[in-house]
Amino acid sequence: MNVTVTDRDGAAHRLAAEEGGKLMEAIREAGLPIRAECGGNCICSTCHVYVDEAWIDRLPARSNDEVETLDLAVEVRPTSRLSCQIVMTEALDDLRVTLAPEAP
Repeated sequence: MNVTVTDRDGAAHRLAAEEGGKLMEAIREAGLPIRAECGGNCICSTCHVYVDEAWIDRLPARSNDEVETLDLAVEVRPTSRLSCQIVMTEALDDLRVTLAPEAP
């Protein structure tokens, strides 16, 4: 399956993503600039992405932990998600996201 990730410079990258894997892992393995400091444990917000509006309703709702962790992120939007909390499924094939700005 695939995902398109737009980096902070506006360039789109089509990446392979493993079914059952976290979106964060696909982004990191592709060498895109995502810190993901906590390794996917939903405690740091450094894997913050914006989900394309056409896709946001296809994702499971944010957990309470994700909502609390997003409070640590910069420039949070209604489409903000932590990529470590997005598990890739066939329903998410061709998902589109944009890397959010890094915290200073």
